[in-house]
Amino acid sequence: MQTPELTVYGSKVSYFTGKLEAYLRYKEIPYRFAPMTSEYFNKIVPEKTGAQQMPAVEFADGRWATDSTPLIAWLESEHTDFPVTPKDATQAYICQLIEDYADEWLWRPAMHYRWSYFAGRQLLGTVLVDELFQDIKAPAWLKRWQIRRRQKTHFVDNDGVNAQTWSHVEQGYLRILDILQAVFAERPFLFGDRPTVADFGLFGPMFRHFSQDPTPAEIMRLRAPAVFEWVGRMWNARASTCHGELLAGIPQDLQPLLREIGETHLTNLVANASAWSEQSKLYAVSIQGTQYSRLPVSRYRTWCLEQLQRQFNALPATAQDDVRELLQQEHCWQPLWQVEKPDSQYDPESQAPFAPGLTVYTVQGA
Repeated sequence: MQTPELTVYGSKVSYFTGKLEAYLRYKEIPYRFAPMTSEYFNKIVPEKTGAQQMPAVEFADGRWATDSTPLIAWLESEHTDFPVTPKDATQAYICQLIEDYADEWLWRPAMHYRWSYFAGRQLLGTVLVDELFQDIKAPAWLKRWQIRRRQKTHFVDNDGVNAQTWSHVEQGYLRILDILQAVFAERPFLFGDRPTVADFGLFGPMFRHFSQDPTPAEIMRLRAPAVFEWVGRMWNARASTCHGELLAGIPQDLQPLLREIGETHLTNLVANASAWSEQSKLYAVSIQGTQYSRLPVSRYRTWCLEQLQRQFNALPATAQDDVRELLQQEHCWQPLWQVEKPDSQYDPESQAPFAPGLTVYTVQGA
């Protein structure tokens, strides 16, 4: 048995823990999984990383890191065999855009389906308490009630899900299922015969939330069985045996996904970044005709917009031309640059995932 290079502290029902684990499994990087107990979540991880979030990673040399996106990017620089970022610069940029959408926009429907519906709320409240909070001395029923109440309040009610937005949140899940069903009915992964960083980004919500939580999982099985199959394929994929080529360019069946990203995720990033520049704590935004109000301003999502702009500016000139043409065609270009200088001041020295205090989540009122 190989000696683990790192320990992943997280949860077996965690969005980003699942994403990171799938990447480590694919790259065949030895790791140990450890449940994020309350001691680690409330004391050890904040002391080591400056952030109370999962997954957190402890390396064999004693370093600690957090945040799946920069973690995977750093691991790619250390484990260069079987890269998950395409060599084609245009494909690489579109992969990064899809990953960002999956991480930040699909978070809302993932949390909604988990905590708004009784079946999910009851099941996941029990699972989380039994997995992570056994060391807290309190009646099990009280711990379960507290976690259900906390999660729904912070990540559903305070994230703009209400009677006016409920249907739109769910329609977003149905649209991405329909888009991906068409793709995976034709090929095993988004860009061809092996996974890219875009696949791992989408895997986060699709695995631990949409394919496992009772309500969205039933929808996926009935509406998008090819997506359900892809989830299992991703978890089982190994770089040493998953040989194949990527398609040339950007497949046409991914263009509806880019349009969805422009209309939802990028529109939201713009509104958030504008509010950040005005030093506001809350913002409102209209997305596809649905009004969202009192959303918490996120420094991290301002940084996400900065990163997308920086990554574009770093492209070779020919790739910039190709990306610009594609994004203009799918109505992504204008929102990408609507805020010219987001200036998040998040990770100003580019030390992620090792910089301390890089908090991803925004909790209203915190």
